[in-house]
Amino acid sequence: MRLARPFFQLPVRFDAARLQAEVEALPAEAWVAHPDGVPGNSAARLISAGGAETDAVHGQMLPTRWLAAMPYLRQALAGFGVVWSRSRLMRLAPGAGVPEHADINYHWHTRVRVHLPVFTAPEVRFHCDGQTVHMAAGEAWIFDNWRRHHVENGASTARIHLVADTTGTSAFWRFACGEAPPPASWPTLAWEPGADPQLLCEGGQRLPVMPAAEVQLLIDDLRAELTAASDTAEARARAARFDMLLESFVQDWRQLCGLHGVGGRARPEFLRLAGSVRDAARPLAEGLVMRTNQAGALLVLEKRVLQHLVADAS
Repeated sequence: MRLARPFFQLPVRFDAARLQAEVEALPAEAWVAHPDGVPGNSAARLISAGGAETDAVHGQMLPTRWLAAMPYLRQALAGFGVVWSRSRLMRLAPGAGVPEHADINYHWHTRVRVHLPVFTAPEVRFHCDGQTVHMAAGEAWIFDNWRRHHVENGASTARIHLVADTTGTSAFWRFACGEAPPPASWPTLAWEPGADPQLLCEGGQRLPVMPAAEVQLLIDDLRAELTAASDTAEARARAARFDMLLESFVQDWRQLCGLHGVGGRARPEFLRLAGSVRDAARPLAEGLVMRTNQAGALLVLEKRVLQHLVADAS
């Protein structure tokens, strides 16, 4: 999600020692390798689709058995008062890093990641769009993951963060991005023995066909970021044609939605339109990027829009 600046530290603290004790109690089987095989990166799933061992972002999100055994961590999540999507403990081995990238997938268009550092060291550095911070244990942070970012663990011990995804309530956004009080007045969430808050988790809300209004929102956002990596007449002409293609796609998608609705009727027609746009975009897309993060325009179109237009047939 885009933010007004690369990093925001939230004005709250957590009991780092209690978080650490709960994380240390996890069995080795809770930890799984990074889904893309990034060296030195592993995770323990805490909220997932169906509460299962999956990294899927669609479906009813539920606490996993690992989170069920972590009462203070559940209290920490509940304290934000938001609806949670996929959430994990993310571990970075000594000397490992998260390669520089930008999060361009559909999931991130409206969601932010809340970071609660559990185990860390001063040598762990988080970089985003030219700024660098160290997130200390017991703090809470969010960052603009549309911008390019990377992480370096220069310490001799593993870094573990609770990383939880949410769209956030209005109260959350005022709390996270509003004018913060002096740090000395920031509260620490105390452990409440016996408290067992019920976490609010995203439901399986995906429609069979993406409504035209959402397609318009996603495409307008992409068009606003579209630029040519090289400022030549030929590149500018292709960018203009790419932009016109996107505008035409929205118009045609709206017509199909008007004709068939979004309940899954005439699924092949929607898929055919998506495929035709993909085919038409390929020869135009070379050297076309997003202004903020230099991600390829075709890749963003694919990952943020085309792959999510029509749900898999059940």
